[in-house]
Amino acid sequence: MIHEQIIAAIEVIMQRILSEAGLQRPENLRIAVEHPVNLEHGEYSSNIAMQLAKLLKRAPSQIAGEFKQQLIAEPSLSSSIARIVVAPPGFLNFYVNWSWWAEASSQQASPRITEVRNKVLIEHTSINPNKSAHIGHLRNSCIGDTLARMLKRTGHQVEVNNYIDDLGNQLADTVVGVLQTTTEQPYERFGDFCWETYSKINKAYKEQPALLEQRTKVLAQLEEGRSNVAWMGLLIAERIVREHVEEMKQFGITYDVLVWESSIVREGFWERTLELLKRTDIFRLEEGGKLAGCWVLKQPEQEGDTKEQSEFHADKVLVRSNGILTYTAKDIAYHLWKFGLLDNDFRYKKFSDRLWSTDACGVKKKIGRADMVINVIDQRQEYPQAMVKQALLALGYQEQAEQLRHVSYGVVSLSPQTAKGLGIDTSDGKQAYAMSGRQGIGVKIAEFLARMEQIIDSNRSRKAGLSSSSIAAASIRYYLLRFHLQTEVVFDLDQATEVTGNTGVYLMYSYARSSSILKKSGISGSPIPSDSLASNELELQERSLLRHLAYWQETLQASVKELAPNLLCNYVYELSALFNHFYATCPILKSEGQARSLRLWLTERYKQTMQDALEILGLPAPTSM
Repeated sequence: MIHEQIIAAIEVIMQRILSEAGLQRPENLRIAVEHPVNLEHGEYSSNIAMQLAKLLKRAPSQIAGEFKQQLIAEPSLSSSIARIVVAPPGFLNFYVNWSWWAEASSQQASPRITEVRNKVLIEHTSINPNKSAHIGHLRNSCIGDTLARMLKRTGHQVEVNNYIDDLGNQLADTVVGVLQTTTEQPYERFGDFCWETYSKINKAYKEQPALLEQRTKVLAQLEEGRSNVAWMGLLIAERIVREHVEEMKQFGITYDVLVWESSIVREGFWERTLELLKRTDIFRLEEGGKLAGCWVLKQPEQEGDTKEQSEFHADKVLVRSNGILTYTAKDIAYHLWKFGLLDNDFRYKKFSDRLWSTDACGVKKKIGRADMVINVIDQRQEYPQAMVKQALLALGYQEQAEQLRHVSYGVVSLSPQTAKGLGIDTSDGKQAYAMSGRQGIGVKIAEFLARMEQIIDSNRSRKAGLSSSSIAAASIRYYLLRFHLQTEVVFDLDQATEVTGNTGVYLMYSYARSSSILKKSGISGSPIPSDSLASNELELQERSLLRHLAYWQETLQASVKELAPNLLCNYVYELSALFNHFYATCPILKSEGQARSLRLWLTERYKQTMQDALEILGLPAPTSM
């Protein structure tokens, strides 16, 4: 890619200049190329001369001039760069050879991310199997699925795991709720019945605290796995998981493996992990204090007893004094399996088409044993994730610890207006309100999809092409992807169902427009307009679109490196805005000669790039809307 060629050439020349001056490269110096805002300043720009000015004790413009002379002679740039210009106070501006780029990019293979090893295991979704899924869960799934698509597109072997916590408090609560509460209301889906049941039992706990003892008993029975109650828990969990899996399919989200927490316990993963941890210095049995009888991961001593430390304190416990394992304990065992570091392994059976599930009576398969593990979990789980990494390091698995990545993201909360619509008291005037399964507060995925489909359908004059349901699902997916990962999404139902502006509908409509133009042209496979590109006499909107098309591969590479799907969303929205501006100002089908050839070729390149990007983002590429 051109930006990599420029960086490599600058690196070589910089080392040469510093060596001649008898100087060492500064440790904090980072060579970067930027995209100039002004088209007149070229396609790429570097401020390396200004970075070195103080060290070399020379004017930036003088240093930039020296770089320019040596860059012009650099063989690696002779084809891709048409010219280099020094701009005050010492910028190096690079102008792409568009004829070369058009030819090279038409034959370019998918970029490979060489620093990442062969197999990447991504864990995402991992919803408690005790009720219907809500939009906060969907944000996790959309991020995880898009990461999987990004990595597959750039040449990685990817395996997607969905971890099912069938031994947790949430499932135990639903089981107790089924046993202790009643309902007369009909429900279309089992998950909706469980949603209400889960909420009812949590209200009942406040009125009848003795019921909490039953939850403790149910939790133990679920882990033991042989009683009637355990079978009830399994049936509830499996039915809910099937609903979750089918619901996610509507958004193009699929999995390779369902890993059940009960399998981790019953296959002896924890026993083996316990043996390994006991050999370390940080895993100890507490003999006194409030954690007496608990096995904990000891942390470095810190002064004071801050609120933050006390909040995280329970997460350090791996085995409670009553013998119950914490989530983090099972997660450590799970990650040793993910990296292929345990002698134990699962067996598997088919759960549905192309989806396997851990099962003691299943068959052996080559699953797991990853080189890199990516966990998509919200930012509230940062500390438990750190505990898993700490355990890997303590066990001597430094390489694996370095290849464990936590993709954290901001939670989804509700806007005051949406919260009020769900019956929440908003008189305190807060900017956002948390969803709460225990209180039955949240926007279910199915309800949101139905609302969006209704809005899409009412705004369509024609019903050709994609169904309103498919458009609605794609719109919701894009809405949840376009935010920066660390942004807390304050979900407003009215805003989320908009169909204009930076929306999935806008992107799909823009793609359909390019398809329609090319179909009307009657030309299949526009030839590269070499003469027009070589002359460099392009209209402003032609060049703006061309330049942004050239940034596609490096944007994809940056998105993979940073594990940030929102970078792709930013790119495709800007690209589509540029294409629509180009379409509005530069007649395509009514133009003639070289102008027509150039504009049809640009339209085709836009369509090809968008098709690639939409597939990675998990959105359809419709030929008509």
